[in-house]
Amino acid sequence: MNEILATGLGLLGGLAIFLYGMGLMSGSLQEAAGERMRSILATVTKNPVLGVLAGAFATAVLQSSSATTVMVIGFVSAGLMRLPQAIPIVMGANIGTTITAQIIAFKLSDYILLFVALGFLIMTVAKRERVKLSGKAVFGFGLLFVGIETMGSVMKPLASNPVFTDMIAQVAGVPVLGVVVGTVMTLIVQSSSATIAVLQNFAAQPGPDGASILGLEGAIPILLGDNLGTTVTALLASIGQSRDAKRVALAHCIFNLSGCLLFVGLVGPFASLVAALPPGGTGVEVIARQIANAHTCFNVAMTLIWLPLVPLMVKLVMLILPERPSRPRDLAGVGGPLGANGPLPAA
Repeated sequence: MNEILATGLGLLGGLAIFLYGMGLMSGSLQEAAGERMRSILATVTKNPVLGVLAGAFATAVLQSSSATTVMVIGFVSAGLMRLPQAIPIVMGANIGTTITAQIIAFKLSDYILLFVALGFLIMTVAKRERVKLSGKAVFGFGLLFVGIETMGSVMKPLASNPVFTDMIAQVAGVPVLGVVVGTVMTLIVQSSSATIAVLQNFAAQPGPDGASILGLEGAIPILLGDNLGTTVTALLASIGQSRDAKRVALAHCIFNLSGCLLFVGLVGPFASLVAALPPGGTGVEVIARQIANAHTCFNVAMTLIWLPLVPLMVKLVMLILPERPSRPRDLAGVGGPLGANGPLPAA
């Protein structure tokens, strides 16, 4: 029981450090470059391809697809951007968010404390606000990897626990169950980057046979669920916004849901395709990179599928969320209540 409690506390603590580091890095980058990203998003929306590139670039810089999506929802709500212009940016944001998983896949264990110390030094000594924000971003980046290392260290005993490995085998054998697990994880944590980091760390643990405890085929459905769960942030951000802003959030949801439904039936072939990409192999030393590659391939593939179909996406979200019927004018205050032949005279 003590071992289970220690593992649970270690996971929660590592996840808390990861989320704090991610929030600090993302918040500092948004504060330093947010206005520039807003101007870029506002000016490159005429061409859908440029919209995708702008969304990917903004998310890679800000390290938050939610920040980009919420920004776009705000533009649409304010009437600064139309729905067909906003949807490609949201697609690009899905691609940009895969950069986080690619960064996490690098083996930076030997340099973690260097990033923490360097970031702390810069943000403490610097006088200029922009330099101080850069220091905070570096400090957050270091903390992010401290959290990953903490989670990875407490996960190692789980790989030799027969009860846990049997449970994981059941999840890995039923793709739909993996999707549910990934969705619930992201709904709880409210960060797909965090749940993908946990997935990469867990998959990198060797089982009794020396291979990944989860394997790429077992990890991909959970990855699909992570993508699906992240749409909730956009849906929540659209509450109280304009009708078109709600449609942007709905388009984000349809994009990820359609991809999940398509790829959940192609887990085997998709895993084989990803495994054929560099770095090849099936060992635990490459599984984190392969999960990151699967994340990138999924979002790029779905963008290529949906980009020519943006007009269809617009029609679909407008069908689901049609314009509210206009209310008849209340003429009671003009000439009294309505009668059979028009307003009744006031008493």
